[in-house]
Amino acid sequence: MQWWRGAVIYQVYPRSFQDTNGDGVGDLPGVTRRLAHLAALGVDAVWISPFFKSPMADFGYDVENYREVDPLFGTLDDFDVMLAEAHRLGLKVVIDMVLSHTSQRHRWFQESRRSRENARADWYVWADPRPDGTPPNNWLSMFGGSAWTWEPRRRQYYLHNFLTDQPDLNLHLPAVQDALLDECRFWLNRGVDGFRLDACNCLTHDPQLRNNPPRPDDMPPTEAVTPSNPYNYQRHLYNKSQPETLGFLRRLRALADEYGDILLIAEIADDDSLKVMRDYAGPKAPLHTAYSFALLGPEFDPRHVTGAVDAFHADGIDGRPGRDGWPSWAFSNHDVERVVSRWGGRDAPPEFAKALIALLCSLRGTVFLYQGEELGLPEADVPYEQLKDPYGLNFFPDFAGRDGCRTPMPWEDGDRHAGFSTVDGWLPIPNDHLLRAVAAQAADPQSVLSFTRHFLRWRKARPELVTGDIDIVEATEHMICLVRSLNGRRLMVAIELAGRGGSVALAGEVDEVDEDHRLALGWVEGDRVTLPPYGAVFAWLRD
Repeated sequence: MQWWRGAVIYQVYPRSFQDTNGDGVGDLPGVTRRLAHLAALGVDAVWISPFFKSPMADFGYDVENYREVDPLFGTLDDFDVMLAEAHRLGLKVVIDMVLSHTSQRHRWFQESRRSRENARADWYVWADPRPDGTPPNNWLSMFGGSAWTWEPRRRQYYLHNFLTDQPDLNLHLPAVQDALLDECRFWLNRGVDGFRLDACNCLTHDPQLRNNPPRPDDMPPTEAVTPSNPYNYQRHLYNKSQPETLGFLRRLRALADEYGDILLIAEIADDDSLKVMRDYAGPKAPLHTAYSFALLGPEFDPRHVTGAVDAFHADGIDGRPGRDGWPSWAFSNHDVERVVSRWGGRDAPPEFAKALIALLCSLRGTVFLYQGEELGLPEADVPYEQLKDPYGLNFFPDFAGRDGCRTPMPWEDGDRHAGFSTVDGWLPIPNDHLLRAVAAQAADPQSVLSFTRHFLRWRKARPELVTGDIDIVEATEHMICLVRSLNGRRLMVAIELAGRGGSVALAGEVDEVDEDHRLALGWVEGDRVTLPPYGAVFAWLRD
């Protein structure tokens, strides 16, 4: 079986995971030091956010050199040691590849910007101004303002879907595709097990540079974009999700297939990200799987979750969900408010965090857990004077940015630096995170950490939850009931998510109730499943 189907992949944001050299910033030796925590947690793989050489305008997502480790994080030797230790512990390693854009400091861009006549003149997206000197079209940056910046040496604008420091590569040019594939080959040769493809649907643009149309008033905001951002005034028909992207991804898939069971996963952010997910990871699609921001937004309602599942499987071969394509699902990552606070509020109890982990791990697909999610960490409140995220600084106070989910990992509760460093970290560690530190929770059998360790082991012993098909039975505003099935065995899952209890429809005749999941136990009465607050029923159904 392909290792990534139904796997649980743990995201490490290395700046905030573990500092070993006392500079207040996490590093690759710190990742190596804490891999035992991931192995004990029971995950199958680790995804490491960018550690490449970078000026850090966007904290590593602005790559200056794909083949060098930034000194902030260590060396290539440190990476090799980390990779070997992960493999020794049975963990796969997936790394971020940022292929849609580079840093301004990348040597490719430095050459491209010099003139219109050089070997890399067309490696980035350049365009002449309109007759009045304004940008060539109305495209906007996701981080605010125009997506075009003037380069006086060329007397042209260059495209950047994100910061001005992140010029977009021109993947319509075969030479650019070849160069990017070579960068991927470098890491495949070092032994990585897969790539998470950042901003994957931004790889190509409309060659005609047509204006995006206005967004209808009744159309919801683009996922992962704050409502006050002018980006939401457009339908993004031409600056992303172009058909040419799929051609490049097929080339990347062919390269990956040369190395065996390599995972390619797309990050998707778009107006209709679930449709794009199907294009990239559905039947006959070029990638193995994809995840979107569909479950990373503010909307919390089990019906929203089931709607996302159904939408991904809407084009099933035989009309039933679960028969084609392989999704991935995440409730948290480094770009959004932590899920416990986003969906449960500031005072969400630990039981809510447990119920969310159980739900996430019961959906059909590959599961992504973000560092600290296994601790039930709430969003950190970072004061304005300590904010680092340029996105948040641009939109404060309406949007405080992404620093609140990026604060250092709390390892020790008896240390003001939380065992993360010997000095103050690059972002502050809240007191309520210290109370939820790994050391404190490991000693508590009722903690979110203890629950997560148990539940992930428990899930692995039930293949229906790992690779089985999925059918939604019922979803209400605070409860969900679904069935996972494999080889004739059917496991019903019912979970309450609002802390007030209730009942949902029974999915069939119960053969046996599985009571070892460690959520509060519900029970079966007649044709209903009754659930206590944040409780669950996992039951085997008769044929």
